[in-house]
Formats: sequence, structure tokens, C-alpha cells
Amino acid sequence: MNTTTTELHTVNHPVVSRDRWIAARKALLAREKELTHLCDQVARERRALPRVRIDKVYTFDTPEGTRALAGLFEGRRQLLVQHFMLGPGWREGCPRCSFMADHIDGMNVHLAHRDVTFVAVSRAPLGEIERFRRRMGWKFKSVSSFGSDFNHDFHVSFTPEERAKGHVHYNYGMQPFESE
Repeated sequence: MNTTTTELHTVNHPVVSRDRWIAARKALLAREKELTHLCDQVARERRALPRVRIDKVYTFDTPEGTRALAGLFEGRRQLLVQHFMLGPGWREGCPRCSFMADHIDGMNVHLAHRDVTFVAVSRAPLGEIERFRRRMGWKFKSVSSFGSDFNHDFHVSFTPEERAKGHVHYNYGMQPFESE
């Protein structure tokens, strides 16, 4: 294939000297560093949030059998829960959740060294979760909240009646949400 400069320039980006590009890149790098510092600050604020006691008993189907929420910590002080969107009868999980999940196994060793256990919670029955997890080659812990109020109580799953109203309680407020 013979690609000309004109064909590469179809996005309407100007072609500039290397010095001008470096100046523009340095300006963008300064903004990227600002963003990194802001992300670090937000992470510190997230870690400083107060905790909330969970008094309701939630149980999950795991490959090792039924476990209560406290049993998912695996002896660590912190539990990182990913509400993985995979509902009963779905052939596969949410594309965004799946993309995130592709990076969990490498991160998991670092979380464990920081006294954190990771678990993905889905509403699908355990067999459906395991089938999809094996297909994707993931090793991290996935559990089923099928038949539990867990996802609903934490406002990440909605009843058909809630969805029919056009707005659901999600991200700490009422908003449109078209997915089940």
C-alpha cells in the first residue's frame, strides 16, 4: 500500500517542525502531570473516606461454596469489590467490565501486599460466571450474588419496575440508566 502525506493528513492536524511539536508536547505534558497530581489527590481523599458498617447478612456463591461478605476478605483488612456486570442468562460480561478485568490478575499480587482482597461480584449464577471467566482466562476471584439483595442494596442493579420509571438511584443520585 502506498500512503501519501495527504492521506495521513485527513484528520486535519497541521504538520509542524519538530521544535514546534516538542513545545506543544511539553505543554501537554505539563497538563498530564497536573492530571496525575489531581488523580493522586482524589485517591488520597477516597482512602480517607469514613467507613460504613454493613449489618445486613449477604451471602455469595463461590467456587469454594457459600460465603458471607466477611468471608470474602480472606483474612485481609480491606475488600475491593468490582460490581462486574454479568447478569443471569447473559452470554458475556459488559465490555467495559471485561476490559478492566483483563488487568486484574497482574494487579492482584500488589493488592494482596497492601492487605487488600479483590473480588468481582456478578448477578449471574456461579456456573455462568465461571464459564465466562474460564473463556477469558481470568484467575481472580469471581462470586455470584444471584438471589441476593447485594447488588440492589448497593444501587448497581435495578428492578424492572425501577427501570420502567426511566430513572434509577445510581452513583448516589437519581439518573437515567438504560442497562439492566
